[in-house]
Amino acid sequence: MIKKEMIAMLLAGGQGSRLGVLTAKVAKPAVAFGGKYRIIDFPLSNCINSGIDTVGVLTQYQPLRLNTHIGIGIPWDLDRNIGGVAILPPYEKSTSSEWYTGTANAIYQNLDYMETFNPDYVLILSGDHIYKMDYEVMLDFHKENNADVTIAAMPVPIEEASRFGIVITDEDNKITEFEEKPENPRSNLASMGIYIFSWPVLRDALISLQDQPSCDFGKHIIPYCHENAKRLFAYEYNGYWKDVGTLNSYWEANMELIDIIPEFNLYEEFWKIYTNSDIIPPQYISEQSVIERSIIGDGAEICGEVHNCVIGSGVTIGQGTVVRDSIIMKDVNIGANCVIDKAIIAENVLIGDNVTLGIGSEVPNQLRPDIYNSGLVTIGENSVIPSGVQIGKNTAISGTTTKEDYENGVLESGEALVKAGDR
Repeated sequence: MIKKEMIAMLLAGGQGSRLGVLTAKVAKPAVAFGGKYRIIDFPLSNCINSGIDTVGVLTQYQPLRLNTHIGIGIPWDLDRNIGGVAILPPYEKSTSSEWYTGTANAIYQNLDYMETFNPDYVLILSGDHIYKMDYEVMLDFHKENNADVTIAAMPVPIEEASRFGIVITDEDNKITEFEEKPENPRSNLASMGIYIFSWPVLRDALISLQDQPSCDFGKHIIPYCHENAKRLFAYEYNGYWKDVGTLNSYWEANMELIDIIPEFNLYEEFWKIYTNSDIIPPQYISEQSVIERSIIGDGAEICGEVHNCVIGSGVTIGQGTVVRDSIIMKDVNIGANCVIDKAIIAENVLIGDNVTLGIGSEVPNQLRPDIYNSGLVTIGENSVIPSGVQIGKNTAISGTTTKEDYENGVLESGEALVKAGDR
């Protein structure tokens, strides 16, 4: 039997519905980030930087791009004969067939994979957070405290604490109470959804709760371990960590990369973020272009103005066009004399000439005000925007649109034009 001290199980099957049209055809961990990366690159890079060479990636929703991106793990040095990276989708079994119905249920369905490596410890990760963490230091903390379960936790503003699993600890960081999304939180120490389990403890909890519907770590596994007097500890983390689960948090996290002194630094030599990069030509910046405080991807052709933006690879920005405070993903083509303010434009979008994005006042979105807000214009991948139209704030567009789709050439603030994919 192969023996590994610690293996990682990376939960990457989520739909990410709060990202709206950005995840209509792609899983949230595969969404582009920072002009060059995809969200899953961060936990994968953390693993290899922490010396973890065995990672199971649990996929489910729209996995094609995620699977293609990860491949056999070459960019992260995870193409190993023993261990390496393995894609773990749900599969048909002789007794039953079911989708992953909860975070812990997904792990339970892969017991055989974990047992192959006979690990001492299992690290549970989420595939949709932006952060850098040395999991080896967290494992040392787990060992020093003779812990059964260690939960990575970080302080959050008390007014936001009800969104998280909250831990209450004693002076030795031992968890005395755990509350999943409490209405009236008694602590501001929030679970980050990163866990280290001693393998026998995890195995016992998963098997004991195998019949629990939608079995989840925060709602079921952690309370089960606590009720059974297991040693639970909180590993307090004080670095940068961002859940990019909403359009506004996703936009903010990208914009933070271009601060003069970025809170999250992509350029550190000692903790590199690896990705599967295309082989493409260098960027081209024309004589008349203006670029201010922006990230510009390889293969981009800039003939207009770019201010405070994250621009992906292969993007073309036409002459006379001004782009501000926006995220433009790879292979987007923007015509001439456009004005784009505070937009998120997904991959392979075509925008004609004389288009204006982000005009008017902030009106709540009629379709999904909980998703399309913060004044953003969100355009899904493979969409087409015809020349000469104006689009307001808190809007969403997906699919190939024509001039006839815009009344008097305008999509008013708060409206949605979804002709392809989910809403």
